[in-house]
Amino acid sequence: MSTPETKSLLVQEAPIFVQSTPGRSGASLPALDVPAVDVAALWPAALRRERLPELPEVSEPEVVRHYTRASLWNFHIDKGMYPLGSCTMKYNPKSADAAAAIPGLTMLHPYQPEDQLQGALAMIHELEGYLARIAGFARVTLQPSAGAHGELCGLMLIRAYHEDRGKRRSKVLIPDTAHGTNPASCTVNGFSTVPLATSELGYLTPEAVKAVLDDDVAAIMITNPNTLGLFEERIAEIAELVHGAGGLVYMDGANLNALLGRFRPGDAGVDVMHFNLHKTFATPHGGGGPGSGPVGVGEKLVPFLPIPTVEKRADGSYALDQERPKSIGRLRAFLGNYGVMLRAYAYIRELGGEGLKQATEMAVLNANYLRASLRELLHVPFPDRCMHEVIASDHDLKATGVTTLDIAKRLMDYGFHPPTVYFPLVVHGALMIEPTETETPQTLDCFVAALREIVDDARQSPERVKSAPQSTGLGRLNETLAARKPKLRFGGEE
Repeated sequence: MSTPETKSLLVQEAPIFVQSTPGRSGASLPALDVPAVDVAALWPAALRRERLPELPEVSEPEVVRHYTRASLWNFHIDKGMYPLGSCTMKYNPKSADAAAAIPGLTMLHPYQPEDQLQGALAMIHELEGYLARIAGFARVTLQPSAGAHGELCGLMLIRAYHEDRGKRRSKVLIPDTAHGTNPASCTVNGFSTVPLATSELGYLTPEAVKAVLDDDVAAIMITNPNTLGLFEERIAEIAELVHGAGGLVYMDGANLNALLGRFRPGDAGVDVMHFNLHKTFATPHGGGGPGSGPVGVGEKLVPFLPIPTVEKRADGSYALDQERPKSIGRLRAFLGNYGVMLRAYAYIRELGGEGLKQATEMAVLNANYLRASLRELLHVPFPDRCMHEVIASDHDLKATGVTTLDIAKRLMDYGFHPPTVYFPLVVHGALMIEPTETETPQTLDCFVAALREIVDDARQSPERVKSAPQSTGLGRLNETLAARKPKLRFGGEE
């Protein structure tokens, strides 16, 4: 693999925002055939512009080429491998997008009468059933809009459960390998958090849990597989301990991509779990939304589910049930992010049980293929086995001065989006790499080859790595300054 140092022709073109030519236009409009109206006069003086906006005067081909060129500069999953650990940035089938774009579904309005929404309600009810069976729960709500919203919902259910029993509890146990949103969700719900240290092997032990259990513990929030990419093998024992103390078990299901068809959390004693439809079930992740974070619950939490629930009547029709006296109430307007649900429904129906299981097996196989390949190049703190992602670090490159951030930036020169960096926090200098099930062995080999060259350069020509990226439209940015003093306009006033 040759080292990419030359900027592309696209990068060398003139600045794309400076293309305006007076009098040039991309529109051909007929002469006005109605009386002219001073539109500006219709607005209150305080809302009128003092001068015309400085819009570019460009032709149609210039507009098309500008946006096409810009779309190629932006990295996306349709362009290349996106190995962001924990995020599950896999390629999603276009068939799911097509299903979500069917006019008869997209043109529905949630305020239409129930008898006009029977198909939509049937889909929601069936999707809830699929997710419940996949994860081993009694019931699922599709209302939460994202993973963190699902966490909020799950903890609200836990709080309502304890209050209904007359035992308001205040603490939630959270391992140091959990997702970072978990403590925030606890705080929003009025819980305090108790951190748990994992063992040197990267797992949570029953002994660590038992040491902090008391009658004020409302729940444990355990991410499984955890952020080290490891399966919490003793989760059933931990669940039994927590239940014995009167608490509940919340599992962060964001990494469910590693478990489909192989492990049902409900069967291991998990009481509540959020899914990430936008990570596991075919909605493109990472575009800022929308997401969907359905919550599955065991039988004891069903009475507290948010309203309305979709119920199937005896005659086979569907209705919305608003009369649930123990419900935590409504979480959001309407029933959830409908387009995301449609994609998940189409994805599950297309793959079926065996297909979902195979997807998980391929995701785990790909991650372990990378783990075995990377052990020769970088420090891999947990080298024996992993689930959906593998953790490496810059530990063995300390003498060169090359850091995790340098490696990530240099990967951009080879056409790869950088992995997640410096997370999880329990591994210093972490590189968190998740290949997902959709990448081929050939792509993974190219990724490893790129890392091999980067590691060689780190030892022989470290400045080449430390100054990366060199082949992108912009070089290395001052990220602190960009975050604190962003320039959001091209030219003109700040």
